[in-house]
Amino acid sequence: MKYMLMICSDPAVRLSKEESAAAASSIGAWLADVDGRGVRLHGDRLRPVADATTVRVRDGEVLVADGPFAETKEHIAGYDVIECADLDEAIEVASRHPVAAFGTVEVRPFWTD
Repeated sequence: MKYMLMICSDPAVRLSKEESAAAASSIGAWLADVDGRGVRLHGDRLRPVADATTVRVRDGEVLVADGPFAETKEHIAGYDVIECADLDEAIEVASRHPVAAFGTVEVRPFWTD
């Protein structure tokens, strides 16, 4: 089953240079593991919410706004699409993502037909 991991972080959380370096190294190791297992299908980082554009259509009118759809403390910083046997395996993969230690990893299954 395919799952989307939404990697969320709070922009107010500031990591030290050492913590940032450790996180980058840990993410590299996590990627090597899940790519090596064939679990990760693809993923990437996202630009900050300051670069977001929200599009809505109401009564036939296109409404465009700067910024994210919802005002929340945490923002989606990136994503990974994984394929796992079940939710338990997806949770295991998400729990080892380095951002889970200081942010949040939301695990959401794709619709299947």
